[in-house]
Amino acid sequence: MSKYKYLLWDIDGTILDFESAEKAAIKTLFERFNLGECSDEMIERYSKINRKYWQMLERGEMSKEKILVERFVEFFSKEGMDAGISDSFNREYQLALGDTIVFCDDAMDIIKEQKKEFEIVLVTNGTAVAQKKKLEKSGLQDIVSHIFISEIVGYEKPDINFFKKVISEVGINDLSEVLIIGDSLTSDIQGGYNAGIDTCWYNPKGIKNESSLSPTYIIQNLHDLDSIVN
Repeated sequence: MSKYKYLLWDIDGTILDFESAEKAAIKTLFERFNLGECSDEMIERYSKINRKYWQMLERGEMSKEKILVERFVEFFSKEGMDAGISDSFNREYQLALGDTIVFCDDAMDIIKEQKKEFEIVLVTNGTAVAQKKKLEKSGLQDIVSHIFISEIVGYEKPDINFFKKVISEVGINDLSEVLIIGDSLTSDIQGGYNAGIDTCWYNPKGIKNESSLSPTYIIQNLHDLDSIVN
């Protein structure tokens, strides 16, 4: 019998392949905005900028509203393009992100199987408009018990207040029965540490952990969860 009753799943980069959605959305919008071709190298440069801004959000250094636009301002400026379109580009981008649904490591099948034994809770820092579209199109909203989107909760992972909201609304009484699964050390694993729950770092690319955090578990494939939770 598993020690866990509640599995907290991150969405982007854990359940859903965010890089595929990001790439498809940006390429589509470059065409829609008549910006010419967007190369894979350009998307890689954008991704680095994007990660930097999300980490600023996680540290509480900038509001979500601001980082969503400023990341594109920096990207377009560095590419020698018109940064004045950043706000409208971001609005379209939020919607376009939900058009491409690719699951990581059979995540949907894994979650469906886990649902027979565990309470599945989704926890995400993504924007409400993007996540709601993804949840509907992927079918995830129909199979999980609870969904917590930071923009609606009012706090971002890894803020302890985000997790307090989750714990309270789900009705969790014993934190030792909770496991969070996520790909981000700075939001998912740090958040789990802040909340006092076990953590599972999903690290499919085998990235070196240069932080001071020590996840309870580390996996490179979501199928490896079976040996942890069962």
